Amino acid sequence: MIGSTVQGRPIRVRSFGHGPRRVLFIGGIHGDEAEGAYSTAQLPEAFAAAGLADVATLTILEDANPDGRAAGTRTNANGVDINRNFPAKNFDTTNPLYGSSPLSQPESRAVYDAIDRVRPDLVVVAHSWVGRQFLNYDGPARALAEQFSTLSGLEVEESTSFAPTPGSLGSYVGRDRGIPILTIEVLKGSSPEAVWGKIRKALLRVIEG
Repeated sequence: MIGSTVQGRPIRVRSFGHGPRRVLFIGGIHGDEAEGAYSTAQLPEAFAAAGLADVATLTILEDANPDGRAAGTRTNANGVDINRNFPAKNFDTTNPLYGSSPLSQPESRAVYDAIDRVRPDLVVVAHSWVGRQFLNYDGPARALAEQFSTLSGLEVEESTSFAPTPGSLGSYVGRDRGIPILTIEVLKGSSPEAVWGKIRKALLRVIEG
């Protein structure tokens, strides 16, 4: 456990392997996007079966917004979009949906602390999108994104090309800190099992590096 939510739910983190490459996988950050939950549960066994324990140290943050997941809401229990509450240079101070200030929410602080503790070479985050699916990236992750795309069939989009993302994890990690970050946007409402089948090979490949 690396922290607790507004309502006291644990934010769980587990690590696997002992290899030099450090990868942080976040199973969800918006509570109404649960399509990645099954993949998150299956990933440790797949990681071990692929023989990656000597190659990488995989840290899995199971769910960054358990209160939102329980309520089926995008936001946390304070009504804040966690994925707009990071201390990125483009943080928007005018929108209360993003929080009064960066890291004003316990959930965003837990993710922030995990990043500082893990010092990842790659961050991967599971999301979903209404009506379409794709892979977007921030920071120096274009080559990894292309590899992921080839194995999953998800088209690649740089995050700045489709929507403003003030205070997002991608903005903070990728653009400000220069850490490669991939955001998996599967089709909202997809079968979680089907999602895993679609992304499994690609996910293991980018973890391997």
